[in-house]
Amino acid sequence: MAKAKKKNIAQGVAHIHSTHNNTIITFTDVKGNAIAWSSSGAIGYKGTKKSTPYAASLAADAAAKKAKEHGMQEVRVELK
Repeated sequence: MAKAKKKNIAQGVAHIHSTHNNTIITFTDVKGNAIAWSSSGAIGYKGTKKSTPYAASLAADAAAKKAKEHGMQEVRVELK
């Protein structure tokens, strides 16, 4: 499988969708096209541990690292 091509997107939006059971963080460009994402479940937590603030912070770190690989430097945050 080929490695993903870097997109060189400097500005973007971080969408944070938090529920009682999980937290999903998605980084998009200003038009809304997804660049990188992660969730508490995607990093390996299961059950009630997915809904903890610690798991959400680890998911945010993982998504941010993926977004930085594509050149993202500036982010606006939107919560839901």
